[in-house]
Amino acid sequence: MAKAAKSKKYSTREPDPNSMQLNESAAVYGNPAKRMPVVADFTYKKFEKIEAKVPFTQKEWAGILHLSERTLQRYAKEAKSFEGLHVDRLLHIEQLIDMGLETFTTPAAFYEWLKKEKKVLGQVLNFESLYTTQGIQDTIDQIGRIQYGVYS
Repeated sequence: MAKAAKSKKYSTREPDPNSMQLNESAAVYGNPAKRMPVVADFTYKKFEKIEAKVPFTQKEWAGILHLSERTLQRYAKEAKSFEGLHVDRLLHIEQLIDMGLETFTTPAAFYEWLKKEKKVLGQVLNFESLYTTQGIQDTIDQIGRIQYGVYS
C-alpha cells in the first residue's frame, strides 16, 4: 500500500524588513563579452612609456613578457597591441617599476638593486624573479618592506 505524499505548506507572509536576510543574486545570461570589463587597447606606445622608465634591455623585456625579442621587434614595427596575459604582466611590472622608482634614487640604482641577488625570507630574489608573476609580487613586497623600514 503506497503512502500519500504530504503536501508542504509555504508561508505567504511578507519578509520582516528588520531581519538579516541574504538574497542570492540572479544568474546573468547572454553575451559574456558584454558583462566582463574590457581592458583598453594596450598599444606598443603604452609599452614604450613603461619601457622608458627603466634601463631594461630588449632581451630582459622579452624574458619578462615571455615573448621572443623578434616578436617584440614586430610589435614595434607594426605598432601592434598587447593582449591578455601580456597586458596583465605589463601592468604588474609597471606597478613594480613605479614603487622601485619611488624607493630608489635613480632608475640605474633601482636596476642595480634588481640585478643583485638578495636572500629574502628564505628565498633568493634577483632579476630573473621578474620572469614569474610570483617573483614580481615577491619583489613588490620586498620594496614595500624597504619603504616601511622592515627590510629583511
